[in-house]
Amino acid sequence: MTGSAFRFRLERVRAVRERTEKLAKQDLAQAISRRASTEEELRATEANIAQAHVEQRSVAAEPGTISAGELQVRQSFLERIEAQRNGHARDLAQREAEVAESDAKLTAAASEHEMLNRLRERHRGEHDREAARVERNSLDEIASSRFGRSSA
Repeated sequence: MTGSAFRFRLERVRAVRERTEKLAKQDLAQAISRRASTEEELRATEANIAQAHVEQRSVAAEPGTISAGELQVRQSFLERIEAQRNGHARDLAQREAEVAESDAKLTAAASEHEMLNRLRERHRGEHDREAARVERNSLDEIASSRFGRSSA
């Protein structure tokens, strides 16, 4: 084939969109990882709360007297753990929002990248069809000139 090589004029834009999509994938993976660690922290805190409740009940069920100071210390400890749990729950809600936002960005980036890939393939197909047409015309011209010489 003697025609020009295919050149997609928007190749730089396509490469930028591809890079944007890769970065969006990385951002989504990091957001999912942060959400998973926050979920784990929340579960650990809930387990601590359950353990503190069990300990508080067992101390209250023991025969004998418990000082008011000890009860206050235990109650303060329980309240601090519950405050941590509430903080982790807020963090988890924030992480969920980050995951949703990252997912939306990835969807948009992937859509833009795919659109440019389809456009490139369409242009490549048009280029290939035009090159094939030019080659057919050249071959037809060669064949007709040879046929004309052989019959003369």
